[in-house]
Amino acid sequence: MRKKKQKHIRGQDGLLTASPFLLPSFIGLAVFSLLPIVVSFLMSLTDWNGLDRITDPGFLSEHFIGLENYKVILGTGEFWQVLGNTLEYIVLYIPLMLACSLGVAYLLSRERRGVTAFRIIYYIPVLTSWVAASMIWKSMLSPQYGAVNNILAVFGIEGPGWLLDENWAMPAIVLVSVWKDMGFFGLILLSGMVGINKSYYEAAALDGAGAWQRFWKITLPLMTPAIFYVLIVSLINAFQLFPQIMIMTDGGPNGATQVMVERIYKYGFRYYRMGYAAAFSWLLFIIIMLCTWLQMKGQKKWVNYDS
Repeated sequence: MRKKKQKHIRGQDGLLTASPFLLPSFIGLAVFSLLPIVVSFLMSLTDWNGLDRITDPGFLSEHFIGLENYKVILGTGEFWQVLGNTLEYIVLYIPLMLACSLGVAYLLSRERRGVTAFRIIYYIPVLTSWVAASMIWKSMLSPQYGAVNNILAVFGIEGPGWLLDENWAMPAIVLVSVWKDMGFFGLILLSGMVGINKSYYEAAALDGAGAWQRFWKITLPLMTPAIFYVLIVSLINAFQLFPQIMIMTDGGPNGATQVMVERIYKYGFRYYRMGYAAAFSWLLFIIIMLCTWLQMKGQKKWVNYDS
C-alpha cells in the first residue's frame, strides 16, 4: 500500500511539474483546433450568411434552425451527385497512384548509376505549388493548343477535349493529381522497401525464386504497413480534393467535377450560406471518419507488421 501511495504522489508531482510546459501546447490546441470544431458545429445549426455579426443580441434566436441544413443537403440530388463525383475520383486516383508510387519506389531502390539524381528529379512535382502546377496543366490540356494533344497528334491520335469534356474532365484531374503526389507516396513506400531484411531475398534466391516471385511473396507482404499508411493518407487527401478543381475546371463542365470541398468553399464564400457550408463540412467529416474506421478495422486481415 505504501508503494502504491508513493507512486500516486510521484505521479501527481510529475503532473504538476509538467503542467507549465504542457500549458502553451494545450492552449494552442484548444484555441486553434477544439474551439473551431465546436464553433463550426454550432454554425451548421444556423442559417448564418457569414456577414451578420454573431455578437448581436438575438443572433442565435434569429438564425438557429436546428438540423434543417442537414435535412436539405441529404434531401437534394446535388449532395449525392457531388459525393458520386468524389468517389469517382477516389476509385480512379488511388489504384493508379499506388501503382505508380510502387513503380517509382522499386526503381529508386535499385543501386544504379544516376539513381540519386533521379530521386531528386521525381520529387520536384511534390515541391511545386498546386496553383502553379494546375495552371500549367490547364494550358497543356487545352484541346486545341495544348502540348498533350499536339504530342498525341504526332502519332495520329486525336486527343479528347480533356477539361472541356464531361467524360474526360475527372480522368484529367486524376492524371494531374497522380503526377503531383506519386513522388511523396513513392518516398514513403521506398522507405518501407529498403527496410526489408535482405536475408529474405538471399534465402529466396537460393531456393530458385525469380524476381517477380520475390517481389510478390516477400516485398509486397512486408511493405503492407507502408502501403496501409499510404492508403489512409491518400484517401483522406482524395476526399479533400480542392485546388486543382478550382483552378482547372471550377467544378465544370456541367458539374462533372463538383466535389465536396469545392461545394463547401462556394456555399461559404461565394453564395454566403456559411451555416449550409458548415453542415456540408460535417457530413464530409463523418464520411472520412467512417472510411478511416473501416480501414483501421480491416487492416488486421492483410497488414503484416513482421519484418
